[in-house]
Amino acid sequence: MQPQTKQCQNCKNDFTIESDDFAFYEKIKVPPPTFCPECRMQRRYSWRNERTLYKRKCDLCMTDMITVYSPDKPYKVYCSECWWGDGWSPENYRMDFDFSRSFFDQFQELMLNTPRVGLMAKNCINSKYVNHSASSQNCYMSFVAWESEDLIYSTSIINGKGCVDCYRTEQLPNENLYECIFCSQLYDSQYCYNVHNSFNCLYSFDLKNCNDCFLSYNLRGKSYCFMNKQLTKEEYKNKIKEFDLGSYKVRKDLYIKWIDIIKNKSIHKFSIIERSTNCTGNIIFHSKNCKDCFECSKTEDSKYITTGVSLKDSMDSYHVGTGATELIYETHALTGTNCMFSHLCYDSSFVSYCDTCHNSNYLFGCVSVKKGEYMIFNKKYSKEKFIEMKDKIIEHMKKTGEYGEFFPSNISPFAYNETQGSLYMPITKAEALSKGFGWQDNLPTTFGLETINTDDIPDNISDIKEEFTEEILKCSESGKNYRIIRDEIIFYKKNNIPIPRIHPDERYKYRINIKPLRKNYHRSCMCGSDGSPQATSDHGHEGKCPNEFETSYAPDRPEIVYCESCYQKEVI
Repeated sequence: MQPQTKQCQNCKNDFTIESDDFAFYEKIKVPPPTFCPECRMQRRYSWRNERTLYKRKCDLCMTDMITVYSPDKPYKVYCSECWWGDGWSPENYRMDFDFSRSFFDQFQELMLNTPRVGLMAKNCINSKYVNHSASSQNCYMSFVAWESEDLIYSTSIINGKGCVDCYRTEQLPNENLYECIFCSQLYDSQYCYNVHNSFNCLYSFDLKNCNDCFLSYNLRGKSYCFMNKQLTKEEYKNKIKEFDLGSYKVRKDLYIKWIDIIKNKSIHKFSIIERSTNCTGNIIFHSKNCKDCFECSKTEDSKYITTGVSLKDSMDSYHVGTGATELIYETHALTGTNCMFSHLCYDSSFVSYCDTCHNSNYLFGCVSVKKGEYMIFNKKYSKEKFIEMKDKIIEHMKKTGEYGEFFPSNISPFAYNETQGSLYMPITKAEALSKGFGWQDNLPTTFGLETINTDDIPDNISDIKEEFTEEILKCSESGKNYRIIRDEIIFYKKNNIPIPRIHPDERYKYRINIKPLRKNYHRSCMCGSDGSPQATSDHGHEGKCPNEFETSYAPDRPEIVYCESCYQKEVI
């Protein structure tokens, strides 16, 4: 089938469905989407509350718990121990499908009646404040933490240890890190972005196989470099001593210099795609045949995937993969095979339109099922009856215009400003409500309870006493209150880091905003253009480089962006 241009039913903009897309839809027997890729992504974002946590009681054991569901939400919410336990059965909430009603109206009724798990955290020890995490211990306010320990305010960490305020680090050692973004095999470093297989680096960007580098960028296999200038070991150590790193004022100035390096001085390759072939997007490793994918690794033959690991032959999914994940479409937080239009379903196969179902097979329209099989709306059927009913419901959904799309945002259990949508595709309350999203007016934060003025916080970490944990601070930007926990102070003192003056949520936004958007733009290489380093003769062109590419760096961003060829010749 030839490519077709369609108008998005949501934003009314035109979008193209490619020939390969039609082949995929035919393979999994679904109609083409009616939303454009960007609106489909926003809809999935609206179902992911990753980090907005509340206190409420478990509706089964009545103990206090931490959960992603605010106390005013109308759902039954169980603590993890109760939800995973044997004290209740999802079949007790089963429904017969009513062909006189729409599917989503009935599904929302099932969602409201069936217990939901308060947090998605499996095998986590001493980690009360984590979500979407597994096999981790001693973690605090950290999210998507896998096989990690001693994390504070960190997100998307795999095999991390002793990390504070970090985003997406993976591969051992990843230890003793502070404010590091998109790094791997990194040790004992602070304020690093896109730094790999290195150690003892500070305020640096795009380093590989380096150690003891400060305010440096675009280096390979270097040691003892300050602002990209090669020093002897002794010269470097003496240079570092010139900076009182325990001082907040010194650190604030260094942060400004670091951002200037990233935005204005260093060279950025049009996309970070490594050990991969035929891929477009950004932050892609060990992958092939991936189009418009972002933050993916070990991914094959897929399109419109954001944050995927070890999956293939899939489309339009967010935070998916590991293990044998294949043939999935329009899903969020899922592992398994042949799964479509589902949210928060792990280790399952042949599930469609399901919410929070795990270790199950052949489910349709189910909520909170564990180890189920051949079930529709939480009701058990024979294999033959299941197939018959499922096909009949699909035909009904086609007539009502519901089949072939992810869950609508107006039945999401979360308000838009509780979700990742508010970070990656921010909109106002008025815009959210006009588009059918919910809005939470009482987010879990406080104002005006501070016990110490920002100007009265000691400038140097050496002057901070352990009892500082009793103070309530005020964010210098948002005005939100926050505290410093004991393990934080221990980490700051160990690494000579001053007390942060910004709320943890605002610091997270800073890290998110440093990296480019999860979106592609067509641009030209800046090598040889005004405001960038002039091309040298060995770049293979005179004047401005003629190469064009797809990149996630928007045209109005300040970074100097090169094509693969010019970047390799300039940096490597």
